[in-house]
Amino acid sequence: MANSATPASAMRSLDRAFDVLGVLEDTRQPLRLSEVARRADLHVATTQRILNVLIDRGYAAKDDTGYVAGPAAVATAHAFLINNRLSQVALPVLQELAATVGQAASLYVRVGLSRILIARVQSRNPLRYQLPLGEKLPLHLGAGKALAAWLPDDELHALIEHATPFTRISGERVTAEDLEADLHRVRTDGYALSVSERVLDVTAVSAPIRRDHDVMGALSITGTGSELTAADHTRLIGEVRRAADEIAARCP
Repeated sequence: MANSATPASAMRSLDRAFDVLGVLEDTRQPLRLSEVARRADLHVATTQRILNVLIDRGYAAKDDTGYVAGPAAVATAHAFLINNRLSQVALPVLQELAATVGQAASLYVRVGLSRILIARVQSRNPLRYQLPLGEKLPLHLGAGKALAAWLPDDELHALIEHATPFTRISGERVTAEDLEADLHRVRTDGYALSVSERVLDVTAVSAPIRRDHDVMGALSITGTGSELTAADHTRLIGEVRRAADEIAARCP
């Protein structure tokens, strides 16, 4: 029998499935069915049907404590990493940058209102915290601002409305007006400098990888406040911006 679903209803079903999958990607612990439904803003029965399909395909898993993302997501991420031209082109530049500045160098791309780490080269002085590839982080903090500042107006306003007000790890309260001004400054200057925004005593210097009007990703170096002192900021900003421009020039 032919599938009677209309294109519109099929798209709604697909959107809902991705909403549920997004909930599982964002969680750091197993979630009960009711919590998945609440976060996805779906009826419990609809959520259950979607989860059953995701489990069958390996994109979700369930144990006694709840639902989590499944192993098929790892295979999808691996396929992206080995086929993504940006990360391939960027790797030698990341290695050179990390060696030059003595700090970890990272490459992020934007997904919705988040950023994803797709490549990272550690320095001779590893940070006390580690970020695994695929880590999903906010756009409004740290290196994310080097991506957020170039969003189209409608997406920029959606990000500001979604994120604010919030408090940085330093204790600084950020309003919508504060974030808008900060992102405007990043766009004007061509880089983002972040101090104790997401992790205490960690400084990040970031720049967009841009070609014409397209922002392909963001390059960032991170270190402790004692390593990336204010006296070094000008030099480090220059190194990061030059590296970002080099990656952009190498991309096909």
